[in-house]
Amino acid sequence: MACLLETPIRMSVLSEVTASSRHYVDRLFDPDPQKVLQGVIDMKNAVIGNNKQKANLIVLGAVPRLLYLLQQESSSTELKTECAVVLGSLAMGTENNVKSLLDCHIIPALLQGLLSPDLKFIEACLRCLRTIFTSPVTPEELLYTDATVIPHLMALLSRSRYTQEYICQIFSHCCKGPDHQTILFNHGAVQNIAHLLTSLSYKVRMQALKCFSVLAFENPQVSMTLVNVLVDGELLPQIFVKMLQRDKPIEMQLTSAKCLTYMCRAGAIRTDDNCIVLKTLPCLVRMCSKERLLEERVEGAETLAYLIEPDVELQRIASITDHLIAMLADYFKYPSSVSAITDIKRLDHDLKHAHELRQAAFKLYASLGANDEDIRKKIIETENMMDRIVTGLSESSVKVRLAAVRCLHSLSRSVQQLRTSFQDHAVWKPLMKVLQNAPDEILVVASSMLCNLLLEFSPSKEPILESGAVELLCGLTQSENPALRVNGIWALMNMAFQAEQKIKADILRSLSTEQLFRLLSDSDLNVLMKTLGLLRNLLSTRPHIDKIMSTHGKQIMQAVTLILEGEHNIEVKEQTLCILANIADGTTAKELIMTNDDILQKIKYYMGHSHVKLQLAAMFCISNLIWNEEEGSQERQDKLRDMGIVDILHKLSQSPDSNLCDKAKTALQQYLA
Repeated sequence: MACLLETPIRMSVLSEVTASSRHYVDRLFDPDPQKVLQGVIDMKNAVIGNNKQKANLIVLGAVPRLLYLLQQESSSTELKTECAVVLGSLAMGTENNVKSLLDCHIIPALLQGLLSPDLKFIEACLRCLRTIFTSPVTPEELLYTDATVIPHLMALLSRSRYTQEYICQIFSHCCKGPDHQTILFNHGAVQNIAHLLTSLSYKVRMQALKCFSVLAFENPQVSMTLVNVLVDGELLPQIFVKMLQRDKPIEMQLTSAKCLTYMCRAGAIRTDDNCIVLKTLPCLVRMCSKERLLEERVEGAETLAYLIEPDVELQRIASITDHLIAMLADYFKYPSSVSAITDIKRLDHDLKHAHELRQAAFKLYASLGANDEDIRKKIIETENMMDRIVTGLSESSVKVRLAAVRCLHSLSRSVQQLRTSFQDHAVWKPLMKVLQNAPDEILVVASSMLCNLLLEFSPSKEPILESGAVELLCGLTQSENPALRVNGIWALMNMAFQAEQKIKADILRSLSTEQLFRLLSDSDLNVLMKTLGLLRNLLSTRPHIDKIMSTHGKQIMQAVTLILEGEHNIEVKEQTLCILANIADGTTAKELIMTNDDILQKIKYYMGHSHVKLQLAAMFCISNLIWNEEEGSQERQDKLRDMGIVDILHKLSQSPDSNLCDKAKTALQQYLA
């Protein structure tokens, strides 16, 4: 097994390599197998807990020699086992150590070792594989490269409690996403791992539980299967419920709660099932208390946020369980100056990870306030809440910023809060700053929230407009990300609603007619619908309609024609006809319709359409064109009569749809007046 070292070896590294380290490596090449074995055992004792010694031995080329000995048929099983143990110890050092081992193709060598009949050697190989696969620098795909590996690991599960522990740990770390879940599921992971939940070994039970949590995550197929699995006559959900009881270790309670949460979110357990309402939810709320360790509080809050996210009833129950809303406020005060943490190492760790608590609190607040107005009010009234969110928007951690924006977005669904707290804290200012330069995932949520701040009743609308929002939003409409295009155009649509002529002109100038028509031919239906909504809002109130149509009339009429002729759904065509109805309401703009026979024929066609929505929208166009009190109405009425519109109106006045019938009768009265 060849492994080339980097040459030349850096002198700064070599200068640290001691003579004794070289001595360990030299002994691996001794012709006497017994001396080689003793050399490996001595090396094992030398590297335990000594990262410097591990690095020295790697630099001196111990890894390729150990792998060679591990794979040699002539090596005794004892020697092979000791080699695997030393390699496992080297892997427990730094991430660079693991990279060096991967560069020497350690994984294929260890996987080959699993074919040995010797259990001790198999366990040593698995222990080393476990250490390597749990390192963040190891690509999970390396487990799935050879299709024979997973079934062989499944077969080894029955060999010993160590094979069970290590294999489950490897699976839970290497199962990332639906493809991996499917491979493990298809090779019988559920059946092979389920009985391990009743193992006498706590470590085995724990690793099996972790396996089920990663298998069930966002996976309906696995979750539906788990619900019906029996272990010793008991269904798996019942076993999970037992594992989240207060007398069980915290790690076990949390992981069981995750399993049940993921099964619930995947649709395998109802949200009103007792095991969710009375067991899982209260367990996760318990994990949020300040008695728990930082990582437990983070995991508890994030899992609870995921559990309750789509369900208003669970949000209400969680909000009144153990004063959760107030409890989460403590996440922002940690560690406090009078912290009870006496362990300096723990305090140092927690200071470095305190941002994770803030992120988790924002996530849970966002889920709690997703639907219920009273809960939103409680959250906002929690001490300094708005200040904390505003501070969160400018934190260095992208994850905290994203969670803070999500929390703000959730709270911005409240009309009352938009008018009060959001205005009092000038939330729009930091939000606009976030929108200037942020990753797409933050931009999507921040721009979605901006849509809410631009609603006509929001006091923030005016200052946002003054701070250059039009250019920013027009820029978003050119994004390759469809969600950003939708939000950009949606916010512009809200901005244009009942706006002054100047704002509408700014939008049209910044957006440009070319971009407007690109958006009208966008492949994303949401983008198209919001662009039509923008156009409809721009073309409202007569002076505005006439002004816009005098400068952009030709292009707008072309776009309308294309959409009415295209393969679009009812909603798209209805919006387009409503735009025409708005144009028909203009004083001079209506002539663009009257002089366009193609458009008039289309309106006539849609009056006789089978879908009432389209008939009604076409009727609005006609009503606006023939209204008696307006100049030129007689000529327009005559032209439309010649086209057969009056005959259609008579037919529609007999329509079983009362709305359509009334509109047709009103239109006919214009001819009689």
